[in-house]
Amino acid sequence: MARPDPPGRGLLVGKVVVITAAAGTGIGGAAARRCLDEGASVAVSDAHARRLAATAAALADRYGAERVWSHPCDVTSEAQVQDLIDGAARRFGRLDVMINNAGLGGSASITEMTDDQWAGVLDVTLTGTMRCMRAALRKLIAQGGGGAVVNNASVLGWRAQAGQAHYAAAKAGVMALTRCAALDVAEHGIRVNAVAPSLAMHPFLAKVMSQDVLEDLVTREAFGRSAEPWEVANVMVFLASDYASYLTGEVISVSSQHP
Repeated sequence: MARPDPPGRGLLVGKVVVITAAAGTGIGGAAARRCLDEGASVAVSDAHARRLAATAAALADRYGAERVWSHPCDVTSEAQVQDLIDGAARRFGRLDVMINNAGLGGSASITEMTDDQWAGVLDVTLTGTMRCMRAALRKLIAQGGGGAVVNNASVLGWRAQAGQAHYAAAKAGVMALTRCAALDVAEHGIRVNAVAPSLAMHPFLAKVMSQDVLEDLVTREAFGRSAEPWEVANVMVFLASDYASYLTGEVISVSSQHP
């Protein structure tokens, strides 16, 4: 049974947040709702234009059109990423937080994996995160510094799972990218952190992973259940907020998983 989102506490009032892969019912969509609940204005983006339009309409209806802006973006395109960042800054006047949620999964044994499968996952999940972070950081620096970037990694950046060599390598890369980028921009007062969820259940995940695998993963969780997407989004909100003012270069596990 789904647990309801908690009420907002005003943690992001006055801030402008850009979120990739924000359409639908996954972590990105939950992050958009939680940021809006906390008082932010939010630019939502996704590679799926029709699904994004439906998500943006629902958010605007709930939170007010003046606080929601949407723009399709394929994170494998540097030009589209730049258009997203520039467009959000024009719409709201500035940028404060970038949440990099876009990622591509799949399952393939390393012995059967093709170069295209490997490259596709890394281009979206790792290089796409770099493209978005680079554009957002340049904008934050041009504004005079300050602000935050929150990347979505995964516990697979630390732990092994059969069939996930490409995805795990990409997420481990997101962790290293987070730590190094944090040092690059610390002098500008910009914080860069990441979350590493273990298992947040949503319909898309059920489409790309077998039921047997999902059931096995649930048994490894101390609470005997998967996380709700908003439970991961809450940690993203914390990292985006001023309550995380002394955290940078950190990867926070959002997990009840035991070895």
